[in-house]
Order: sequence, then C-alpha cells, then structure tokens
Amino acid sequence: MARIDALFEELLREGGSDLHLGVGMPPLIRSRGELHPARPNEVTKEEIESLLYEIISPEQKRQIDDDLDLDFAYAYKHHARFRANYFWKTSGLAAVFRTIPTKILTLAQLECPDAIRKLSERRTGLVLVTGPTGSGKSTTLAAMVDHINKLRACHVLTIEDPVEFVHQSQKAQITHREIGAHAASFAAAIRSAGREDPDVILIGELRNNETMKLALQLASFGVLVFATLHTNSAPSTIDRIINAFPADEQPQVRGMLAESLSGIVAQQLLKTADGKGRVAAHEILIGTSALASMIREGKTFQIPSIMQGSRALGMQTMDQALEALVSKGRVKAEAALEKAIDKESFAKYVERV
Repeated sequence: MARIDALFEELLREGGSDLHLGVGMPPLIRSRGELHPARPNEVTKEEIESLLYEIISPEQKRQIDDDLDLDFAYAYKHHARFRANYFWKTSGLAAVFRTIPTKILTLAQLECPDAIRKLSERRTGLVLVTGPTGSGKSTTLAAMVDHINKLRACHVLTIEDPVEFVHQSQKAQITHREIGAHAASFAAAIRSAGREDPDVILIGELRNNETMKLALQLASFGVLVFATLHTNSAPSTIDRIINAFPADEQPQVRGMLAESLSGIVAQQLLKTADGKGRVAAHEILIGTSALASMIREGKTFQIPSIMQGSRALGMQTMDQALEALVSKGRVKAEAALEKAIDKESFAKYVERV
C-alpha cells in the first residue's frame, strides 16, 4: 500500500472531489466545493517527494523533471481512480488529485433533463459538454456513454488524457485510448479514429483549432462525436470554436459547425440548499435549422432567444435551469444568482420569489 493511499482514504471518507498537496501547507481536501485541511501539520519537501514519487514510474519521474508537469490516472485498489496533475511552483513540487468514482452514475441519478438522454441517443453529429473546471463535465459524459453502452450494439472509442471513467463493455464495445500511452497527441488519435470503425467517439478535450476541425470532420462523416470545452454558455461555445480559426477559415468552419452540431450542454455545479451535496444546472441548445442559419450568418447573439422559446424541444437557458432549481427548493436563490448569466434579470426573479 502506497503512503499516499491513506490520504485518498480520508478523501473518499469525506466524499471529497479533490486532494491538494504542496510544500508548506497541510493536505487540503475539497468537499462540497470548499477546501479544508485534512490534518494540522504542513507537508515537508521530503514528505511530498516520498508521497508523489512512490506511485509513478521512472519514465514519469523524468517527465515531471524535464517537462515540469505530469498528467496521469492512479487507481486506489477498487475504491476509486484519481486524475493526477503534478507540477512545480515557487515552494517546490505540488500535485492535485481529482476523484473519479469507479461507479458510473446514470443520467437519472444525475438528474439530467430528458433532452440530454435524447442527445446521447443520436446517431451522428457533434455534442459538446461545456463548463468551467470542476463542473462535472466528465461525469455527465460518462453517464451519456454508459447510456449508449446499455442501449446500442456499437463501437465507442474514447480519446482522453488521461483515461478517467473506465467503462466495461455491455451492449457496446468500448475502446479506451490514452494520450501518451496509446497515441502521441489528441490530433494523431483523432486522425486515426476514422480508421478504427467507431460509431461513437468521445474526445476528452478540444484543445486547439486542429482538434476542433478534426472533430467537426468526423461528425460530418456520420459519427456521433462527444467532446468538452471550457466555456460557460452555449453561445460562447460556438464563438470560441469559430474564433479559434483565422478569419479566412471562419466561413468554412461556420458551415461545418452549422451542418454537424447536434447540441451543446453547458453546466454549472451548485451547492444544494441543505448543504449536503451539489447539483448541476444545465443550459441546453439543440441543433435545428434555425440554429444552423444563425451560425452561418454569425448571429450567435440571437441564440438565447431560440433557447428561451424552444422549451418543447428540450432547450433551456442557464437562467431558466437555475430558476427551476430554486422553485423546487434544490438550491438557494443566492447560490443560483452567483451562477446566473443575466444577473440583473435573475435578481428581479429572486426578489419575486
């Protein structure tokens, strides 16, 4: 048993999401969105090197020494997996571990709207799950892949850095590929994906315009492509993709995105009203002919009005999702106001309720 496993045991016992380790401060656990010390005494330089170097290979140690950071996944027995990031800072070596539960929650357990289930049942197109770091994007995507795994006899290919949720093949054949271990880069893995006969491809993150263009091409070839981006809303996601390209390429990208976009789910995590957990609020944009026209014409500022008026199709803005959570008593109005897009309008709603 590695020495660091005792800290992971404490993290899991508290239901925490992250463990922070750094010289000169105690181990910190993020629980219900807030950091607190796991013990009173600080971590020393000798202790952190002992804790962190014990669970990596000599090649990974060379990487952290040469490249100054390292990403990998670590399995603690059968209890959980952790996404690890080692890095250097002013006080020395440091690390953050993100909990990846071994049990994959279903869409129903995550209280996802029915529109998200319908997006996972599509056969082609690009589905983007977006949100800030720690908003539960990977958990939602894992639930969508799990739904496909139970439903369809197909080939699901995941391309991640590192592999997070490990799916056991049920109806679907699941292939996990990890950047570094199985492919040189996201771009290289996505390029070869088309030759691996996939029906569904999950791309851990669209990191640059090259991976964005490759994902759009795959979606246009009749494959269902899931991917994540660090954006806070559906309109900003579309703008982020288009603006990642030079001006002379943007008309072509608009056309490809208009043609292949099936939907965008932008989510935020909020503390529940009872303070015992967290719940996700989902902004949902579904691909329609009206949306395709707006993307081609560069009128993304009109997208919120589409979402507001298309509840029957399963669409909703972030503020509508937050209002629903407040009205159900799931979150406090003050917490929802912090996450609202139009804070002035949402503040008036809060005053009314």
